[in-house]
Amino acid sequence: MIRVLIADDHAIVRSGLKQILTDSGSMMVVAEAENGIEAVQKVRALEGGVDVVVLDISMPGTSGIDALKMIRDVAPKLPVLILSMYPEEQYAVRLIKSGASGYMTKETAPQELVDAIHKVAAGKKYISPSVAEMLAEEVGGGNSSLLHASLSDREYQILLKLASGKTVSGIADEMALSVKTISTYRSRILGKMRMKNNAELTHYVISHQLAE
Repeated sequence: MIRVLIADDHAIVRSGLKQILTDSGSMMVVAEAENGIEAVQKVRALEGGVDVVVLDISMPGTSGIDALKMIRDVAPKLPVLILSMYPEEQYAVRLIKSGASGYMTKETAPQELVDAIHKVAAGKKYISPSVAEMLAEEVGGGNSSLLHASLSDREYQILLKLASGKTVSGIADEMALSVKTISTYRSRILGKMRMKNNAELTHYVISHQLAE
């Protein structure tokens, strides 16, 4: 049996995923977490008692992106499969480069999710054809000229939130950071992308099909 930890801040999503995995007959959910910090704590507490982590990106406080990095520090060989509502274009390449074993959207068919967990549990990567193409472009330098490629993971997260119309204070609340910190990140993003205001950031994000 493949032992799975599910990390998602929505109880109904966790319940649905648990049912899908249990029905497969080859998996059991050994733990659940509703935020990034709890996911890392559960990985530590299980001490090797989990084979795969299914991790959402967008969770309150410590995001899945940050949790992925912490899980990599705690359990470097533990496969982490990202299951997100965001399309592949937004995060897939960035997260796979950060150590994720695969990236799937929540629109994925249940059987494909089961197949992906089997694959990453066996030590392989789950990469869709479109993500494989994006990775190939990255290796070939095709994305090196894109302005957002220079942003850190946290800066990239905040870029997408700013472009979706969220305020600095709203983002601060959502990410459990201070308004001053988010303002500092915003300034860095504008500087790195050589832009003057949120309107220009929004135009860039929409034109590059990165919008949330």
